[in-house]
Amino acid sequence: MTKERILHGAQELFFRNGIRSVTMDDIANHLGMSKKTIYQSFSDKDEIVTALMEAKLTWDKQEICTICSPDRNMIEQVFGIMRHMTEMFSRMNPSVFYDLQKYHPKAWKIFTDFKNSFMLGVIEKNIEDGKAEGTVRPDVNTHIMARMRIEQVEMGFNPAVFPPCKHSLLEIQVALLEHFLYGICTLKGHKLINKYKQVAEDE
Repeated sequence: MTKERILHGAQELFFRNGIRSVTMDDIANHLGMSKKTIYQSFSDKDEIVTALMEAKLTWDKQEICTICSPDRNMIEQVFGIMRHMTEMFSRMNPSVFYDLQKYHPKAWKIFTDFKNSFMLGVIEKNIEDGKAEGTVRPDVNTHIMARMRIEQVEMGFNPAVFPPCKHSLLEIQVALLEHFLYGICTLKGHKLINKYKQVAEDE
């Protein structure tokens, strides 16, 4: 349980302050435990970051697989994934992804592998399901659009493209998602998008 407690406390600090600015002393003080106790479970901050990434993505996979159940249409699945991401984006310091990429290459590789394998596969299946349902245009190139969507999401985390002082992570990702969906969907799909947008706004 000590490991889980350390990971939970570290995530709270990383999400609030970014990763780079948080020290092992900060984590120890936040948890009310000694650094010696933390070092018995993790050799350094980088190992904590890596373990957090592995745990978070394992949980994300489980949640996304549940969201993408066969009884839900493609638009409902996409909005379900967005709601799942909303909870994280609303609490996350915009610098987290920059810090990961620059200072924690092992954790960043775990994330990019997840993005380029699992998430790419999910999006390709979403698009193919949409074609079968008539909500996605049949002429859409599934692989190209799925890859574009993956890169779109990552671009939304780039502070050089979207300065955090101007837009929140959530605002950026919602705008990019809507742009993507309206671009690939049929009129039938557009009607469903508008329906689920209304549901989301009412919530």
